Amino acid sequence: MTGRAPIGAAGMAIAGAPADVPATPDRHAPAPAGASPAPGAPGRPVRPASESIGRAREIRHFVLRSKKVLGASFVLLVLLAIAIVGPILRPGDPNAFVGPLGAPPSAEYWLGTTTFGQDVFAQFANGLMSTFTVGILGGGVAAIIGMVVGFVAGYRGGVVDEILNMLTNVVLVIPTLALLIVVTAYLQARGLILEAAFIGLTSWPWAARAIRAQTFSLNTREFVDLARISGASSLRVVFREIAPNMSSYLFMTFILLFGGSILIAASLDFIGLGPTEGTSLGLMMYNAVAWSALQLEMWWWFVPPGIGITAIVGALYVMNVGLDEIFNPRLRES
Repeated sequence: MTGRAPIGAAGMAIAGAPADVPATPDRHAPAPAGASPAPGAPGRPVRPASESIGRAREIRHFVLRSKKVLGASFVLLVLLAIAIVGPILRPGDPNAFVGPLGAPPSAEYWLGTTTFGQDVFAQFANGLMSTFTVGILGGGVAAIIGMVVGFVAGYRGGVVDEILNMLTNVVLVIPTLALLIVVTAYLQARGLILEAAFIGLTSWPWAARAIRAQTFSLNTREFVDLARISGASSLRVVFREIAPNMSSYLFMTFILLFGGSILIAASLDFIGLGPTEGTSLGLMMYNAVAWSALQLEMWWWFVPPGIGITAIVGALYVMNVGLDEIFNPRLRES
């Protein structure tokens, strides 16, 4: 796994942003002759409230009809519920030795125990929460950096764009997984926050390039020119005119970064370079392999974390495909 995003499912590539998602329609149409400008924004055309409401109703209508989005949302909500309720049902240290050694699933230990008598369900529930946390934090950091670099490069252009594009290309070609392995191997204490920060700081280049391309496209639209003529600052133009017109694109980019962060974290955990304290799904699989769970036929130790990682990442990619079909009218199913 490198800083370039991995290939996603269902024809979607996490290595690039949703390729077929065009910039959403202009939020502001040119004002008719004689129309008075909106208060506080001279010369800035205003989108009718009824149009915004109609757009929201249209999206909600297609979301409720999308089996991909609804199915993926259900899977994620079930796993998130387990992550929240599980530690309440199994309080205390998930790595504590609480039961018989290597016991199969039973009424008392729903997912059995490890060879050391640790409750697998307690580890699984806590591991799910760690997985969601590292995905949100790592994906969030990468999304923020990618948006800042992409918006600035695409809006400013010229020398600024060349410098940021060169920086993006440099980070893009760095073997980030190898870099993460080297860095984390020299840290005596590693936490979940630090792992997520490293992942976010090395996963943003592809998002920055995709957002830059979309910003270039929107930067030539009439409503952006009108905003500049009205005296709006560059910051206002970007966040009030350009960003809202690609909000769906940005949301789907975050979903892909979310899934990519989970996969990178699972890779680090599986080779023993995850957090030194606590537990995660990747660490569960690492311990299961290290203590010969497969040879001992203790399937309840390594199957749940494998299913958990696959279900979360798969649901995120399926949701991304479903949202792509909703936001892009050309892909909507009749």
